[in-house]
Amino acid sequence: MNQSWTRHHILSLANFSEVEYDTVLQTASSFREVLSHGTKKVPPLQGQVVANLFFEPSTRTRSSFELSAKRLSADILNFTPGSSSLSKGETILDTAKTYLAMGADIMVIRHKQAGVPAAIAREMDRLQTGVSILNAGDGQHEHPSQALLDLFTICSFLDSDRPRLEVLKGKKIAIVGDILHSRVARSNIWSLSAAGVDLHLAGPPTLLPEYFADMGNVTLHWHLEPALQDADFVMTLRLQKERMTSNLLPSLREYHQRYGITRDRLKICHPDVGILHPGPVNRGVELSSDLMDDPRLSLISQQVTSGVAIRMALLYLLGTRK
Repeated sequence: MNQSWTRHHILSLANFSEVEYDTVLQTASSFREVLSHGTKKVPPLQGQVVANLFFEPSTRTRSSFELSAKRLSADILNFTPGSSSLSKGETILDTAKTYLAMGADIMVIRHKQAGVPAAIAREMDRLQTGVSILNAGDGQHEHPSQALLDLFTICSFLDSDRPRLEVLKGKKIAIVGDILHSRVARSNIWSLSAAGVDLHLAGPPTLLPEYFADMGNVTLHWHLEPALQDADFVMTLRLQKERMTSNLLPSLREYHQRYGITRDRLKICHPDVGILHPGPVNRGVELSSDLMDDPRLSLISQQVTSGVAIRMALLYLLGTRK
């Protein structure tokens, strides 16, 4: 399944090739097929150790990676910063080396500062450990596995038997919300641009700076309607409530009035539009509650299911490359 895979770490999607995207999508599709037949475990990573080093809280992503590693029969080490030696002065690199000494083969790393997974990857390479690093979200940089599961969800919606990059070519996708602070948006911009999508970003001027126009084949909008017009998919981003205290937004109510996705607003989209959200959703802010629960429009539950298949694929491709 992974003959074309040579990547040792997954830190960013900025330089992913079309072949790599399709390898991930096809591998995830194979695992989804296996899991759909009731198989709880497959043996590819038996004897390997996956260390989840989450220096920043994240219940969903961490649970998804943990379940994916278990499905692949790997042994799992979990790191919790609150009860760790970090509070006693240990550095992040020293923490990583501790898990290296315990036999970690793959480290899944999440951190509030951009660049931490890359720094650990450089140290592991310098020491010639053979350990692979998978970025599970770093600051305002990237969140590769979330963008890949979004990609897999959309491609599977268009062709469930053979999800691949080319089915997205020419489709219009709108990403709406707090683009400025979103690592999910940055990773999605790289993956969707690589697929040849007609990509539109929409949000308040304070949360959508003009420099995003330089990131890929994107069109920026500070009004929602042009972004939604004839859109095939709409991806909303979680609005963090602390943005109001930093004067980036007047109020959540006003944000919903101007940028919230409602059933009425979707009338100008493609008739078969699909709605995505990385979660957790602030109901009635980014998305009206009734849309979230509408199985004809919402792909949010499919995103969660896709997350396990995609993360199994990523761990498998890194783990069996050795």
